[in-house]
Amino acid sequence: MPVRRTDDSIARSIMLLCIGTAGVLALAQWQMIAGRFNTDSSQIASLQMRERSQQSLVVLEQSIQPLSNPDPQSPANSTITPLESKPKTAAKTDARVVVSLSKRHVQVYQGSQLLDKYAIAVAKPGWETPTGTFQVLEMEQDPTWVHPITGIAVPPGNNNPLGAAWIGFLSNEVGEIGFHGTNQEELIGEAVSHGCLRMRNEDVKELYAHIAKGTPVIVEQ
Repeated sequence: MPVRRTDDSIARSIMLLCIGTAGVLALAQWQMIAGRFNTDSSQIASLQMRERSQQSLVVLEQSIQPLSNPDPQSPANSTITPLESKPKTAAKTDARVVVSLSKRHVQVYQGSQLLDKYAIAVAKPGWETPTGTFQVLEMEQDPTWVHPITGIAVPPGNNNPLGAAWIGFLSNEVGEIGFHGTNQEELIGEAVSHGCLRMRNEDVKELYAHIAKGTPVIVEQ
């Protein structure tokens, strides 16, 4: 009997030792697992923060576009369309000039509206102005006149036979024909020219303002 109690005591001690050892091992293993879990959690959190930072950088890069040199062949701001300036002759595009050689006057129309009528000097016999439909080819204010025989140039002024303006509507091998001012306004209404249509200087300046290059000129007998 005493021997059994000793054996039982030894067995109980061994069992308690085993249980304690198992507990210590279990505690150590749990601490290792917990530490690893904490490390993994920290790494995961760090990775998540890094990923969010990268996403924020991507969004920031997409929302902020760098300035670049504009294409020299395109406007600096494509959303702003510059206004196109209208040509100075825009209001004259439907103007036309009608000459009556027999009545010795010229009328200027804007569409169907008569704007003005001016007296003219016409060509003398043998130098008649051709009839037909032409268009304004040349326009010049204060022109210089060149004598057809001597070649002497007469500058603008009171002695210039072309007066205040020249409006040419016919050019051929013979010469040029058109409206022009004069230094002899007293001859307006007469047949004295060599084919051109003379006008008072103030009148030819008004006609000049009504028309543009390309304006039709209709010459009737």
